[in-house]
Amino acid sequence: MKANKVIVALSGSIRENSSTQRTLNSLQKHISTECEYIIYNGLHKLPHFNPDLDGETPPSDVQSFRSLLDQADGVVICTPEYIKGVPGVLKNALEWLVSSATLYEKPVAVITSSGGGEHAHQALQLNLSMLQAHVPNEWTLLISGANSKQNENGEYVREEVVESLQKLLDSLKGHITSNS
Repeated sequence: MKANKVIVALSGSIRENSSTQRTLNSLQKHISTECEYIIYNGLHKLPHFNPDLDGETPPSDVQSFRSLLDQADGVVICTPEYIKGVPGVLKNALEWLVSSATLYEKPVAVITSSGGGEHAHQALQLNLSMLQAHVPNEWTLLISGANSKQNENGEYVREEVVESLQKLLDSLKGHITSNS
């Protein structure tokens, strides 16, 4: 049995200083020492999804991505909204998980950090339901107007956002630590 539980975080944006990346970075201080927190920043390395490549030996970057998620006890996905949906790089990554059942019944928290975000928030939850990930309502958080709620270090300065993030993470951590 693993000593620490592992939470893997994925950003739907590949911009280095996006509100989603800053959100994931800021979550580190909310993760207790009982959990290892890994931010995966390799979504841009995944090739365009092609079912013909998804056989016995998928591309090495896909294998590494799936392996990391297989090791995760829980996943946090933070996404912006692009043209009223989930960014292509994140949707592509999720498509690579369909045949592997990597997220099947895995605890997944969904945070949408965007200007608006309602459409991406709904779309991501729909995508994850198709993958049969475990995403209860208390593990979802929509942060509209995210940039105006973060300081220059990416930390949220609005107390209600900080409290909501803490509540979400506490619930996710409680679930994964009690289901050893």
